[in-house]
Amino acid sequence: MEIKSTLKVINQKGVKGQEGVIPEQSMKRLVGCPEVPSDRIRVGMASYKPGAIEALHWHPIEAFYFVLSGHATVRDYEVKEYQVEAGTAIYAPAGIAGALEWEVKEGLTLLAVRATTESDRKMQFTVDKETKRSYIDLDDLVKRGGVSFKSHY
Repeated sequence: MEIKSTLKVINQKGVKGQEGVIPEQSMKRLVGCPEVPSDRIRVGMASYKPGAIEALHWHPIEAFYFVLSGHATVRDYEVKEYQVEAGTAIYAPAGIAGALEWEVKEGLTLLAVRATTESDRKMQFTVDKETKRSYIDLDDLVKRGGVSFKSHY
């Protein structure tokens, strides 16, 4: 019997960054992308510029973040603040109750793990803090493959 290794080793230094969900964010896709496909997870390295603010938002999937460097304030749906820095882990359950907002103090670099590789499940919904209404811009919906969905029937 012959077994061929399927192990992948990715040096993030060789991965080209692309614009993230806000202009002050850069994202390097490491796993769960066309370059390194996976069955169930997407992992990326996100870098934020100092002063960046990613508005309160939620995902229809679980998300996990591990801060590698920098400092930020993270706010939850109830506006409770958490100071995060290197070594901090953040788990955001799926749905609006797991919503979070990033206010980056220094540059921030984190590992971002999503619980799916399906584009139409990686959407990000912004939450209006006053009305609590959620929305996604049409351009973002198109970008994330959310214009058409498979039937559930």
